[in-house]
Amino acid sequence: MQKGKELQVSKVAENIIGSEIIKLAAEVKNLIAQGNKIYNLTIGDFDPQEFPIPKGFEEEIIKSYQAGNTNYPLGNGVLELREGISNLLKTRGGVDYSAEEILVVGGARPIIYGVYSAIVDPGDTVVFSVPSWNNNHYTFLHHAKPYVVEGKPEDNFMPSAEGIRPAIKDAALIALCSPQNPTGTVFTKKGLEDICDLILEENKRRGDNEKPVYLMYDQIYWELTMEGTTHYNPVVLRPEMRDYTIFVDGLSKSLSATGVRLGWCFGPQKVIDKMKSINTHVGAWAAKAEQIAFANYIKDLESYSKFIEEQKQKIYTRLNGVYQGFEKLKEDGYPVFAIAPQAAIYLTIQLDLIGKTTAEGKVLAETKDVTDYILKEGKLAVVPFSSFGADANSTWYRLSIGTLKVEDIDDIIECLRKALGNLN
Repeated sequence: MQKGKELQVSKVAENIIGSEIIKLAAEVKNLIAQGNKIYNLTIGDFDPQEFPIPKGFEEEIIKSYQAGNTNYPLGNGVLELREGISNLLKTRGGVDYSAEEILVVGGARPIIYGVYSAIVDPGDTVVFSVPSWNNNHYTFLHHAKPYVVEGKPEDNFMPSAEGIRPAIKDAALIALCSPQNPTGTVFTKKGLEDICDLILEENKRRGDNEKPVYLMYDQIYWELTMEGTTHYNPVVLRPEMRDYTIFVDGLSKSLSATGVRLGWCFGPQKVIDKMKSINTHVGAWAAKAEQIAFANYIKDLESYSKFIEEQKQKIYTRLNGVYQGFEKLKEDGYPVFAIAPQAAIYLTIQLDLIGKTTAEGKVLAETKDVTDYILKEGKLAVVPFSSFGADANSTWYRLSIGTLKVEDIDDIIECLRKALGNLN
């Protein structure tokens, strides 16, 4: 290649945007490497020292490898596991899906990619709200047209039927997530019912000769719904939604097993079969050893349920600890806010600091300035909602507690208090 000549790649590769969260994480790691004390609450992951996977599951994984389960699994997942997931969903989730309506893959990401591939044609419209996780990227990868619904603080950033309605006649896919990443908030019963009714009404209008509008319902965090909050399921609320709903699910968050890479989806048989075919070509199977291990582990749903309850308590202790710290800062007159914990491992916080001036006389003119100031002066790394598709100067942030030590909460709040006190 001639010196100075740039290699050409596909338009998709040339224009794909990398993860904004990973960029921020790299900056945080650089500051830590320089000897700075930073509380890194950016990545939606777990510190295994704080949140280990269940001991029984770990033992089953080891036994499964020792038993030689290292060859190819079935394309749609080990039957024993799909039967176990079917029982788990029926017992704990209140929905009845057979093993043949379940597809097991290597985590939730291949599921989401598979849903888009099975449903969305080039030029189709995909409806999603912001802030949300990566729907903009999956829409781009499938050459589709995004219709973006802006979440509102008064709705806990959850989308509404009225926000979706203007695009419903053109929509091929509506992508929803509850409990939601990045907000940690959930749909109300009426909010989800209204969206389901909108989809059913539109599909009745389309009849049998048009491709229906489908709902991708990402509920990867549903087991981590805190006490006092209810997780609602579109098929439970409206049984007719069964023909149009594809669920995204898995163990990565509920069992703090993000590196185990085991997810599953369930939905209409034809869609699941097509996703299986797509996945066969992609080869995004979950490791057979882990599949068999999880199948064995969930034979005892009592132990599984006990772990989930303990997991939720550990998460809530951290979420509520930070929330109470923000409440105290707000009471003391600082321009911050937090939405009370509802679910997942995230707290929605507001740092309303645009326009404030530092002790050195620098104006925090935009969100990036605020993020940098809180990182360097407040020792706190959090992700702006702009990284999840929201307005570039949104004052809202995601705070993730998966790596947080309980004993650090007071220090985090005090570091933040000091940084806020140095602003004019």
